[in-house]
Amino acid sequence: MPLPADSLQLTHGPKWRNRFALAPLTNCQSNPDGSLSDDEVEWLTARAQGEFGLVMTAAAFVAPAGHVWQGQLGISDDSYLPGLRRLAEGLRAAGACSSVQLHHGGRRAERAITGRAAQCPWDDPDHDAVAMTVDGIEATVGDFVAAAVRAERAGFDGVELHGAHGYLLGQFLDTSRNHRPDAYGTTLDNRFRIVREVMEGIRAATGDEFQLGLRLSPEGFGIPLPDGREYARLALETGLLDYLELSLWDVFMRPRRGGEGMLIEHFVDLPRGATQLGVAGKVLSTADAQWCLDKGADFVSVGRGAIVHHDFAARALADASFTARSLPVPVDVLRQERVGPAFIDYLLETFPDVVEAESQYVN
Repeated sequence: MPLPADSLQLTHGPKWRNRFALAPLTNCQSNPDGSLSDDEVEWLTARAQGEFGLVMTAAAFVAPAGHVWQGQLGISDDSYLPGLRRLAEGLRAAGACSSVQLHHGGRRAERAITGRAAQCPWDDPDHDAVAMTVDGIEATVGDFVAAAVRAERAGFDGVELHGAHGYLLGQFLDTSRNHRPDAYGTTLDNRFRIVREVMEGIRAATGDEFQLGLRLSPEGFGIPLPDGREYARLALETGLLDYLELSLWDVFMRPRRGGEGMLIEHFVDLPRGATQLGVAGKVLSTADAQWCLDKGADFVSVGRGAIVHHDFAARALADASFTARSLPVPVDVLRQERVGPAFIDYLLETFPDVVEAESQYVN
């Protein structure tokens, strides 16, 4: 079995220096127009300096219609290139491979931000969303491809498609609600079509050294476990991916509904050829990472551990007994770990299990 310190050679592009990837964490630190802020660059380059093998941005909207939250990173046009180039250069200088996570919010986009009704595979008046036309779907595929080309021009080593957590690509995979009668609904293969078309488009439009990943939810968000496994199989059999990343929420969890054993065990046995398999979810120690690799994963993505230790990877590589700080941590710890004020505010509001509330905290 591999060790966390082992390098990882993907089909395309440079070798990762180890098996630790920074998870694509929402941090709300981008400027109001979606351009990279100094705080966001600092947050990411600090993790590269902390010896992560791959450093990935938060979800970046590929089209204005897919913009979901204030402080979200943008990659929808060339105006974002200067900041993206600055970040890519900083990550490479620190020895990390780099990736932009490409994202479209679909029905979770907010009219207050986009100025229009949200786009969705089906009509959803409760979310102020209208069903996309086939022309609209094809245009969105083009938006993802153009964003990948933009990331490559900026100097990133690759991109990851955000197909998890009920955003647009994941909405197409929703077997409980996507009953479109056309080529993008009803059957699992049809629901997966948009993901396949995006992958094919990116492979055709980018160079031989450009890495392509995909993040999927194994279950939930309208996807039962058997269908989640089938979507993973469909993704792996294309041979288009360098890696598939599974967002497990907790790598030690069991299936929510039915299914024996551990959730991770329902995916590590899938034939994957040269595609690498990553898992994410509360990896908080060297032992956690090794457990995942022993189970059959090729790498781990670290979220909370990387928030409270910018050098989580370096510490885990140096000490087989390393465990991240107990959560929640004081705000001052986050400041020391180069987490900016906007990210701290987001954590205080959304993840009280990560950071202690401070009555005296002032942004």
